[in-house]
Amino acid sequence: MSFGEPNNPYNSAPQPPAGAPGAAGYGYPQQPGVPPQGYGYPQAPGVGGAPQFGTPGMPTLAHWGLRVVATIIDGIIIGLPYYVLGIAGVAMASGDNGSGVGITLALIGFIGTIVLAFWQLAKEGSTGQTIGKRAMKIRLLKEVDGSTIGFGLAFGRRICHIVDSIACYIGWLWPLWDSKKQTFADKICSTVVIRSQ
Repeated sequence: MSFGEPNNPYNSAPQPPAGAPGAAGYGYPQQPGVPPQGYGYPQAPGVGGAPQFGTPGMPTLAHWGLRVVATIIDGIIIGLPYYVLGIAGVAMASGDNGSGVGITLALIGFIGTIVLAFWQLAKEGSTGQTIGKRAMKIRLLKEVDGSTIGFGLAFGRRICHIVDSIACYIGWLWPLWDSKKQTFADKICSTVVIRSQ
């Protein structure tokens, strides 16, 4: 018994004869209303390829100025505990009988900065936005499918920013002329920064 026989229990649906409309083969839809995919047919948006950010109907890529302002805002927020408590700690440590309190304040400021930096990375990974990015209405996403990047990739991307700084900081300026407005770290991690609606 072969699989093509009508009394085969594995062949539950009758098959149209070869060459008839609806028969299996290249170029014929397998289900009514479903356009064919592959083999020369254009892919539907988001199917079988990366979304084309910046094209009509897709989110616009964030320009360099928005990214710079977002980075400055994030730097101020992350550095604030360290600078405020660190300066107060140094001032107290230089006075009489205040060295223990001053060192403690400086240490609390340092720990606060590290906690804020990791919190910002966690927010960027889960929502695509740090406080600065949210203020500037931009978002960091995966280039391949437009999803958020997660904490691990957000952390790795932060480390990859070292590459942006190596050659006279040229990687930080790269979005000015790059078609996808990516830094070197974005290219390494396959991420894009878009304008959020």
